[in-house]
This record gives sequence, structure tokens and C-alpha cells, in this order.
Amino acid sequence: MNVLVFDIETVPDVELGRRAYGLEGLADAEVAKAMFTRQRQATGHDFLPHEQHRVIAISCALRSRDTLRVWSLGEPGADEADIVGRFFEGIERFTPDLVSWNGGGFDLPVLHYRALAAGIQAPTYWETGDGNTAFRYNNYLSRYHWRHLDLMDVLSGMQPRARASLEDMAHLLGLPGKLGFSGAMVWDAYLAGEIDAIRRYCETDVLNTYLVYLRFELMRGHFSPQQYAAEVEQVRALLAASSEPHHAGFLAAWTPSK
Repeated sequence: MNVLVFDIETVPDVELGRRAYGLEGLADAEVAKAMFTRQRQATGHDFLPHEQHRVIAISCALRSRDTLRVWSLGEPGADEADIVGRFFEGIERFTPDLVSWNGGGFDLPVLHYRALAAGIQAPTYWETGDGNTAFRYNNYLSRYHWRHLDLMDVLSGMQPRARASLEDMAHLLGLPGKLGFSGAMVWDAYLAGEIDAIRRYCETDVLNTYLVYLRFELMRGHFSPQQYAAEVEQVRALLAASSEPHHAGFLAAWTPSK
């Protein structure tokens, strides 16, 4: 069993903003402000189009046989091509089942655009059965296949009006949630040079998503109650053995499961 839970963090692609809107000479913060303003004027909200997001962190939880690992790809401050390339290299090597929260709506489309821009090859990810028949009825691209499980999409019954946020789902299940950080804080943290804080936040989202996934596996009968309890205990053991402060904070904020 190779299950890879993932989450990305992004900032405005200010270089793209400079080229697209003729903003040469402006500082990054001013370019981003102009990008947000244009988007707000066009749509009524600040959320930039997917292609205008630059990936600065990808965090993962990999469940493989008897092991569980949580980490962020690349070194802090690694360039985008390295981070995105590592993600698709992992799929190429291990062909894991992917699990996300809104990965189909945000994370994967952003990764598509950024991989395209960087010239990254990802043949296994894009396989739909022409080269490998195992992917014909179960590939990463189809919304209704299981090789990528977007928990937000599936749990809402594919109904936009029924979608919940990861934070709300964490509250429902007694999970720690975002621990005082949020996606709205990422850009300011990035400008302040706080890439480690962003990576820790991204890993926290991955931990929450992985625990929702375990509960989903229990619900659909893939785990017995005993197996589910063992999987959850493995997460607790990983956090307890870690020297990372955000792991200790997550464990301290984690109430017993219902």
C-alpha cells in the first residue's frame, strides 16, 4: 500500500504579473497588490487564477507498508521546479494512490501549469491506459477514479453547495485544524522570509487530511475498527517521537477520536 497525502502552498507569481501587466520596476509586494486588485475588480474576490500561483511548498504524508512519514519536499527555499519535479518523480517511482483536500479543484491544476512551465515530464501521472492498461479504468486524471481521492469532492457528493473546508472537517472530527495559521497568512509570511513556518503549516494540513482519510477508509469498510485504531495510533506515535515543535503542538491539540 502506497498512499501519498499531499498539500501545496503558493504565492503570487510576481514575475508573471510583471510580464502580463507591464509592471516592471515594481517591488514584489506592489506587483502582488496590483494582481490582487485586478482580480478583485474582475471577479469580486482576491483569489488569483490558478496559473498565477507559484508553488513554494509541497508537503506529504506517505503511508507505505508498515511505515508512515510526514515531510516537505526539497530544502527550505528550493526553487519551484525542484519542488514540483520531486512531486512528479515520486509518482513516477512509486505510483502511489494520491489523497488530497480540494486537490482536484486547486492543487493539481496548479501543479499542471507549473510543471508545464518548467518542462517537467510526468508520463505516469498523465497515463490513461494507452501505454499501461492498468490506468484505463483507474487513473490520476478522472474525477470518478480512485487513484486520486479528493476527499472534499467525494464527501460532498460532488456537489459544490455541500463542500466543507478542511478546518470545518477538523472541528467535526475533533482534529487540531490549522493551529493558528491559515492560507491567508502565507503571502505575508513569505515576504517576511518565514518559509519554515509555511512548510510547518502545510505539513499540519497534510496531517489533518490524512486523519480524515483514515476515518473515510473506516466508513467505507476498508478498515475494521481495530485497524482504524491502529492507524490512528501510528500517527500519534510518529508525532510523539518527533522533535518538531509543530508535531508536538498538533499532538497536544488533538482531542480523542469520537
